[in-house]
Amino acid sequence: MSVRTQSPEPPESPESSSGAPHRAGFACFVGRPNAGKSTLTNALVGQKVAITANQPQTTRHTVRGIVHRADAQLILVDTPGLHKPRTLLGERLNDVVRATWAEVDVIGFCLPANEKLGPGDRFIAKELASIKRTPKIAIVTKTDLVDSKTLAEQLIAIDQLGKELGFEWAEIVPVSAVADKQVDLLADLLVPLLPEGPALYPEGDLTDEPEQVMVAELIREAALEGVRDELPHSIAVVVEEMLPREDRPADKPLLDIHAFVYIERPSQKGIIIGPKGKRLKEVGIKSRKQIEALLGTPVFLDLHVKVAKDWQRDPRQLRKLGF
Repeated sequence: MSVRTQSPEPPESPESSSGAPHRAGFACFVGRPNAGKSTLTNALVGQKVAITANQPQTTRHTVRGIVHRADAQLILVDTPGLHKPRTLLGERLNDVVRATWAEVDVIGFCLPANEKLGPGDRFIAKELASIKRTPKIAIVTKTDLVDSKTLAEQLIAIDQLGKELGFEWAEIVPVSAVADKQVDLLADLLVPLLPEGPALYPEGDLTDEPEQVMVAELIREAALEGVRDELPHSIAVVVEEMLPREDRPADKPLLDIHAFVYIERPSQKGIIIGPKGKRLKEVGIKSRKQIEALLGTPVFLDLHVKVAKDWQRDPRQLRKLGF
């Protein structure tokens, strides 16, 4: 079993290596819901490009985060967690995951250090075993939450899982995105698995996700906080309009954003809005700060809550909400 840890001496920098070819390509993070994929994407990019939350199934879009290096451009595809679907939305999210696997240069399988391997992990690993040509890295996430003995047991179990299914991991890498442990090493290990070629995105681009989609995701992240366990899957956000306010001077711009928070049942409306609108106001304040940091401009955020009955199971509603 080959487990990678940071060497005492840093690797030779790309600038000092003579004539090393530039590489550019796509890496995909997969795993059970809430395995740390979005947090890891943000840590590698160095900025928030994917929403995170304690509830599973937070990610609904494939978010590309772009890591720029002197020797490479690493484009990270953060997919929804593969899971046993209970709704049409769940089936479509799984389809997104499988379609992404078929198109990337390397797959990173995220497995939390603080949770023993379960049926969900084996289900994903079995699917990965059928993808023969694409190299697969096992990324042991959340290592800051366990002691060295627990981590060692998890590393052995992951190595054994690959052997049971008839394939070998290209690497097994323990990381902690929260504690910033071995995140740079992970990038160093992913880059050699990419094809040689020029950069695919301009320098400075951190994601190709449209701003309107990212704004909607930041609102949904704020709306997810503190709600009951069954509610997160019922929340969708659509940004209807993003327009600069016309009567503002050039040195004091203001962006007007009008967005709808959709839930599935009238009974959920009170949970989102809260007593006397307090909770929705908190969602607006929190998401507005994140949006302003993302866009670099002051924002007026207008939020409304609407009921879209059973939208997770309705093909027409799913299309309307962007799935």
